Amino acid sequence: MTLKRMDNVGIVVESLEAAISFFTELGLQLEGRATIEGEWAGRVTGLGPQHVEIAMLVTPDGHSRLELSRFLTPPVVADHRNAPVNALGYLRVMFAVDDIDETLARLRQRGAQLVGEVVQYEDTYRLCYIRGPEGLLIGLAEELRPGAAG
Repeated sequence: MTLKRMDNVGIVVESLEAAISFFTELGLQLEGRATIEGEWAGRVTGLGPQHVEIAMLVTPDGHSRLELSRFLTPPVVADHRNAPVNALGYLRVMFAVDDIDETLARLRQRGAQLVGEVVQYEDTYRLCYIRGPEGLLIGLAEELRPGAAG
């Protein structure tokens, strides 16, 4: 048996509406929303009884998904949103974009803040980290054409 694919990355948020708005502005498409509850869900997560609102977003190529979750019960127990880049554990999602400057301009209108600066790695990529909705750390990468300046 071999790995088939990575199905999705999950992010827990306080405001599902704000996160959906931000990620659709980035270019993801809302695929669906649902409420997850019941005995089976608690058996999967180990949290016992739970009530969670989720939204599934898909990237334009249809290959990657982002699952946003808002826990109604049980309450959230930890907050890692403002962890620095060198914190242990899952930290950020990186998105490939066509134009990093244009993407930053649009996302800043939704409250995004640049963490450091936009940098160029050799003649391959322009990269940056931003803080998105609720302080979530998000990476942006613009692939450069060979010989492109930045």
